[in-house]
Amino acid sequence: MTTTAPTHDATVAESAPLPSPADRPTADVVIYDGECKFCTASVHRLAKWDRRGRLAFISLHDPEVARRWPELGHDDLMQYVYLCTSDGRKLRGAEAFKYLSTRMPALYWMAPALHVPGLMPLWQACYRAFAKRRYRFGRIESCEDGSCKIPPRR
Repeated sequence: MTTTAPTHDATVAESAPLPSPADRPTADVVIYDGECKFCTASVHRLAKWDRRGRLAFISLHDPEVARRWPELGHDDLMQYVYLCTSDGRKLRGAEAFKYLSTRMPALYWMAPALHVPGLMPLWQACYRAFAKRRYRFGRIESCEDGSCKIPPRR
């Protein structure tokens, strides 16, 4: 009798459904680019690290986002990940990671740098520079129509 070792396929793990705001109505909600492979892999990692079930996830392309958060424009959502907290705050980019760095043990290592007074503008600039190039990291092949193009910052 021969057995083969199970293989781990990242795409299978990433295709598992993420908890939605409907699944976790009192959770903080991460709004991410569901058409970006890098972003999708990142939120799946966040979901795995969220052992206390404090986060819910929704793609910025889901019509529910415009219904629930009409003040968040599509262009802004394409430039930043957003974290809508259960108490009504909307944190974007590095601010979202600063918030999560005190709530998720897997991100505690980020807290010292993100909490240095006066450095958030630098972290936001770094975040924007990375986010602008995120499709390079995700190797998007299905973006010929320009829907993945990040609008220029105003």
